Amino acid sequence: MTAGDKTTSGNFTFTETTIDGVIIVDVKAFGDERGYFMETYKKPDFIAGGIAADFVQDNQSSSTKGVLRGLHFQIEHPQSKLVRVISGKVFDVAVDLREGSPTYGRWEGVILSAENRRQFFVPRGFAHGFLVLSETAEFCYKCDDVYHPNDEGGLMWDDPAIGIEWPALEGDSAFDCSRIVLSEKDQNHPLFEAI
Repeated sequence: MTAGDKTTSGNFTFTETTIDGVIIVDVKAFGDERGYFMETYKKPDFIAGGIAADFVQDNQSSSTKGVLRGLHFQIEHPQSKLVRVISGKVFDVAVDLREGSPTYGRWEGVILSAENRRQFFVPRGFAHGFLVLSETAEFCYKCDDVYHPNDEGGLMWDDPAIGIEWPALEGDSAFDCSRIVLSEKDQNHPLFEAI
């Protein structure tokens, strides 16, 4: 498959991005005056769509506008992640750290929101992070390995060698890095050239 190629299986449409293995998942929802229902994961459909990860852990976080979490990766125990937003809106990013990959050092980003119900699959070997664009956001993700707290790596979110084009926060006309909120850990990640 190449960038833009789509596969539909069940209630899911899988779209290839410009980076091999990074896939955008659009989900069909069924709604009426009561609300909506949708499947968020169905293993046979995901395998048909090119995602064969065996998920073993689910995580959820809540963050406020301007919070940037990342860019994180695991060193000895890499994880594939299937991420989505259940309230609010984020800009989600994956950076290819796979040695020998033709897209090594490139990034792919996508807007995930409660409204678009889109999911993003980030395979093993990537740094991952997201920026909260709305007032608040609840972020959920599946992982194919359990979390190992002593196995964390990180990459600086604004590394010019990567050149991620972070979008403006809701209500802002342009991106303003002074409004970014980082943990102490995320403020001190190395640059890409150092890893």
